[in-house]
Amino acid sequence: MTISSSLNASVAGLASNASRLATISDNIANSATYGYKRAETDFHSMVINNSAGSYSAGGVRTTSQRLIDERGAVVSTTNATDLAVLDKGMLPVTDYSSLTAGDEGDFPLLFATTGSFRANSDGYLVTESGLSLLGWPANPDGSIPSFPRDSVSGLKPVQLNNSQFTANPTTSVDLSLNLPATATEAGAAGGTEAITVEYYNNLGIAETLSVSFVPTVPATGASNTWTMLIEDSASGGAVVGEYELEFDDTAGAGGRLLSVTNTVGGAYDVTDGTVAVAVDGGTIDFGLGLIGEAGGLSQLSDTFAPVSIDKDGSPVGNLTSVEVDPNGFVVAFFDSGVSRTIYQVPLANVANENGLSTADNQSYSITLDSGDFYLWDAGDGPTGDIVSYAREESSTDVAGELTQLIQTQRAYSSNAKVIQTVDEMLQETTNIKR
Repeated sequence: MTISSSLNASVAGLASNASRLATISDNIANSATYGYKRAETDFHSMVINNSAGSYSAGGVRTTSQRLIDERGAVVSTTNATDLAVLDKGMLPVTDYSSLTAGDEGDFPLLFATTGSFRANSDGYLVTESGLSLLGWPANPDGSIPSFPRDSVSGLKPVQLNNSQFTANPTTSVDLSLNLPATATEAGAAGGTEAITVEYYNNLGIAETLSVSFVPTVPATGASNTWTMLIEDSASGGAVVGEYELEFDDTAGAGGRLLSVTNTVGGAYDVTDGTVAVAVDGGTIDFGLGLIGEAGGLSQLSDTFAPVSIDKDGSPVGNLTSVEVDPNGFVVAFFDSGVSRTIYQVPLANVANENGLSTADNQSYSITLDSGDFYLWDAGDGPTGDIVSYAREESSTDVAGELTQLIQTQRAYSSNAKVIQTVDEMLQETTNIKR
């Protein structure tokens, strides 16, 4: 019985070391595979109840697991959509083949810690191995709607349209200029001062606003009052704004706005110093400055001085490039100089990463052992940042694997030697009969 148990234990030892050799071989073979997580084989003794004075070998068994929570070194690349995750968190991905096979909303949710994503012929960001990046689509204004964080609902394959155009209509214009105080004094010539402001409508077409300032010339003294007229080229030159501007001439506040009265156009907003002007296709907020404060419009000295015109909006632009920022926002850049958020890639977190089921191409899926996932904004909660222009290397330590390979080889040889010894002992037992 004891000799037989020794034989069985050694056979179990051979099988266990063969299993360990398999994980070592896999680790070494994937030492240059981006995102590979090394596998590990652990040995566990098997104990058989023994009576007093005798001992039976129980042998050994093994368990293997993939150490998904171990991260490899992050290396830089030249592709903006090469992504890696610093610290905890995993990128949501899916098999691209599942997108082409059926309903876009019915795809398996997988996770990865890195990937080299590039736009394919349909514009989807896909790796060479066929993993498609998932994210939450943004609203037209670049904001991200509220999506469920514990469900695949809302996640869409990130898709770029290389022929995509964008145009941002102008919604605000801030004027900064000085009107000549001498023009509102009795006897002044009363000449009109004017500037033009280009803006973009909802279709990205450039239009012009003509802004003129007409001084009020009194019979005596100084009125410190101007009439501002705003004419819109898109409306055939119609006056879309008419305002009476009065400036202060007291000590300490001289030259600053005292009051703004509207005749045509929206009323003056004292909280932000703007007036709303209705142009063709929308409304533009004109910033004139706050009452009694420096900046915006002023009336000083005898010189008309347009200082600056700050405005938003842009003409139509073509998509030129895409980048992913540390918080997972996919930002599209256009040749008009405009950038816009088009997706947000969240990071998934689970209670036990090593409990995830391993799939092909360094991807993983949810199991009962891993626990449910939760989608975080990158950099929030327990998750780290998303790094673009980067890949995560294999977590395999080749030197350590070779050391374990030597140990495994010696252990396998030792178990084989025990089997040989048991065979010789059984042969001796057979010879007793002779």
